[in-house]
Amino acid sequence: MSQNDKLLNYLHLHFIVFIWGFTAVLGALISLDATPLVWYRMLIAWVLIYIFVIWRKINLKFRTITLVGFALAGLIIALHWITFFAAIKASNVSVTLAVLSTGAFFSSLLEPIFYNRKVIWYEVLFGIIVIFGLYLIFDVETHFFTGILLALSSAFLSALFSVINGKFAVKYAATAISFWELLFGTICISIFFVFTNSFNLEFFTVSKSDWLYLFILASACTAYAFIASVHVMKWIKPYTVMLTINMEPIYGIILALLILGDVEYMSNQFYYGALIILATVIVNGIIKTRNRTKSDELSSH
Repeated sequence: MSQNDKLLNYLHLHFIVFIWGFTAVLGALISLDATPLVWYRMLIAWVLIYIFVIWRKINLKFRTITLVGFALAGLIIALHWITFFAAIKASNVSVTLAVLSTGAFFSSLLEPIFYNRKVIWYEVLFGIIVIFGLYLIFDVETHFFTGILLALSSAFLSALFSVINGKFAVKYAATAISFWELLFGTICISIFFVFTNSFNLEFFTVSKSDWLYLFILASACTAYAFIASVHVMKWIKPYTVMLTINMEPIYGIILALLILGDVEYMSNQFYYGALIILATVIVNGIIKTRNRTKSDELSSH
């Protein structure tokens, strides 16, 4: 691959991460409550991916036990998105994205359980530093207490989803996984709405601006970004991918400040806490990626 192709793929990855950062802003702009917002997002994204699946003739047949696993992952990603958007509604984009960055450390706690590996000392140390960063945010933004708790719940669910999906990703096509998980997630929320009699005229009364934002969220930020990220990651080293993905909360917070204005401006102590969390996540990712690269080199000799 030429230098020009590498640059294009790298810029493409940054564009995808930029889009992911925009997801939180869209959540703030959409007037729907978190749960119906996620239902519409998952349904529209699933329809778009289904069209892609038909076009590319991707196999969707799996064993029943595998489909049960996809259903569990679909429920978890639905709950992750619901708590994510609920956190934005209860606080704001900046608080939600800063706290959501703790997902990497929930992963470090869950990975030893799911992958039977030892707890790594520096992950424990980084976890303590992250708790300190969270303390700074909690200490100064007490009026966003509910939003912070929802964002923490979302971060844990995100980590749980990533750990479970990591086992599927090495075996199955990413698009097929996404197809089933989005479908099952939509079904799970639909069952909840049926039991709570939420499917009524008001539920399906959506403003034109919300329809526009929902379509952008489901198409660009979900269906496109997912498929494109899988493609780009085939050409870019994991180290570069990891560093770039960690830019998501930074892009999101900057976009929120530019688009949403005064409601996103926070105290200096908040930014100190957010910076501690983000910096720790990035350093953790650098160490992990380097260790993985060294072990791959040793195993190849």
